[in-house]
Amino acid sequence: MFFKRASSSAVSDTPVGPVSAVISVRGVDKAFPVGGGQSFALRRITLDIKPGEFVSIMGPSGAGKSTLLHIMGIHDAAWEGEYYLMGQAIHALPQKERSALQKRHIGFVFQSYHLLDNLTVYENIELPLSYRDVKRSDRQSIVADVLDRFGIVAKKDLYPSQLSGGQQQLVGVARAVVATPDVILADEPTGNLHSSQAQEIMELFKSLNAQGTTIVQVTHSEANAAYGSRVIRLKDGYLQTETP
Repeated sequence: MFFKRASSSAVSDTPVGPVSAVISVRGVDKAFPVGGGQSFALRRITLDIKPGEFVSIMGPSGAGKSTLLHIMGIHDAAWEGEYYLMGQAIHALPQKERSALQKRHIGFVFQSYHLLDNLTVYENIELPLSYRDVKRSDRQSIVADVLDRFGIVAKKDLYPSQLSGGQQQLVGVARAVVATPDVILADEPTGNLHSSQAQEIMELFKSLNAQGTTIVQVTHSEANAAYGSRVIRLKDGYLQTETP
């Protein structure tokens, strides 16, 4: 069983934006400087993701999928528009308060793992719990359960450099779900896994979603997208279609 973390008092829970959506973006633009001008990765993106949805973002390479996910994950602050997370106006908050909301509500699965090289598998998975008011004895129990669930108990004392790409991906997913976040954002979560492992991860996401966790994944896989309830398609930075 995953731990449901205690709420932090660092940031007000009083919503100031759309409260019918877990995630709401309005007119979001993201541009990169190119020569004397700029190139847009996202243009005028407006969408809502409701509580308990399982949404897949799809589109060709370079469409802006991962860029949008990282904005939702509060890893990127250099964009224009409005973004509300759990009713909180992220675009209007200083970085410290944005980070507090991120740690409280979001679990993120990175395409390139982003494990901390100087921490063991156990310590990487435990890290999100250390941000919350979770007793050490409880953390030990929670991490032990997750290690067992992902079949990586034997790897707990190893460092990321000692793991294969697939093993690092499993640790990354375990870290994202260990604190039972309100929202899981996953960037190609099964890209480095064998088919059986990939299916297990998608079944885990399906189970977490059935328990109320909102999930947004970037994927090229139609099979993975079929686990969700809605598909959002991007092309050249624009929102194209939403499939129920």
